[in-house]
Amino acid sequence: MATIKEAASEFLAHKRIAVTGVTRNPKGHGSNAVYQRLRDRGYDVFAVNPNADEVEGDKCYHDLASIPGGVEAVVIATKPERAEATVQECHELGIRHVWMHRGPGKGSVSPEAAAAGRKLGIQVIDGGCPLMFGPTADFGHKCMRPILSLMGSVPKKVS
Repeated sequence: MATIKEAASEFLAHKRIAVTGVTRNPKGHGSNAVYQRLRDRGYDVFAVNPNADEVEGDKCYHDLASIPGGVEAVVIATKPERAEATVQECHELGIRHVWMHRGPGKGSVSPEAAAAGRKLGIQVIDGGCPLMFGPTADFGHKCMRPILSLMGSVPKKVS
């Protein structure tokens, strides 16, 4: 079992990352903030939304399988009810790193999807935000991390 810092570092070491739930109306959407920051920090990042062809001025993919060359990791930033299907798609595509985004609210974490992913050999970070760690972090997210950790929105350990 890894600490959240170790798991986040391993996740962010991957350079081809998909972000699900990126929307055409980005105001207030955590998925779009994650997508933008990864893109701005030099990651090969891919927006995934089955209902959009373009977001943030970039091509949007309807599913993970449509991304040319595939990805190494996925940020799930959709409703939790959709997380299990995304985890299953990750398994089918050989993607072994998943981060279920969660800020102060309910976020995208599905305990059932996290358990299913772990059974399938996927490392699942079930909470927090990639923008709280490493090369993607900013001051505001760094400040939120300890508060959300105390609230239980950021896991201490990841398996």
